[in-house]
Amino acid sequence: MGLSQRLSMLLKSKANRALDEAEDPRETLDYAYTRQQELLQQVRRGLTDVAASRKRLELQGEALKQAADRLQQQATQAVGAGREDLAREALTRRAGIQTQFDELQRQHTQLSGEQTKLEDASRRLTAKVEAFRVRKETIKATYTAAEAQTKISEAVSGISEEMGDVGLAMQRAEDRTQALQARSGALDGLLASGALEDLSQSGDPIQQELDRVSSTSGIEAELARIKGELGAGDAAPQLEQATTTSGDPS
Repeated sequence: MGLSQRLSMLLKSKANRALDEAEDPRETLDYAYTRQQELLQQVRRGLTDVAASRKRLELQGEALKQAADRLQQQATQAVGAGREDLAREALTRRAGIQTQFDELQRQHTQLSGEQTKLEDASRRLTAKVEAFRVRKETIKATYTAAEAQTKISEAVSGISEEMGDVGLAMQRAEDRTQALQARSGALDGLLASGALEDLSQSGDPIQQELDRVSSTSGIEAELARIKGELGAGDAAPQLEQATTTSGDPS
């Protein structure tokens, strides 16, 4: 296969795919049904025309029959009057009218047959068009349902994909939160151990010295209080021992 043939096939393939995507089967079915109805109307109009023609032939035949009967009576009257020549002329004309009447009868019979055929064809075509209409509506309903189901499936698929992306984002957020929490815990540990300077403390050296003196004064005061309590405790037994010694008679 040459390059031009491959390109042609590719273009036709793309064109067919574009047509398939642009075509709505429901519109195609409605158009086909409309065309069938138009053809059915043409058949019915043809049937009406044939019936009208047959009726006209019947009327013409009645007129010819009446004319033939009148000539027959005139021929009889002419013979009674001894006018065989007039009788012969009347019968000649009657024969011509009879020929026309016979031709009309033949045409009438032919049209009657055509009318019967058209009536049968009209009934069959009407049944087919009605069956097509029912099938068309069924296919349209099925296509509409399938189209809706497809849209729902596509929406669900899109939601699933978005939820997957959201899940990844949530996982990244949780991982980052845990990392921040771990980092915060590590910093708190370093601050507690003194390995990392607590930047929340005052940076003023005088204030730091005053705080240190206050802390030292507090410690010294507490130490003095403890010593005082211990000293008072030791003095009480010594006082008691002295009292006992002074009261001894020996």
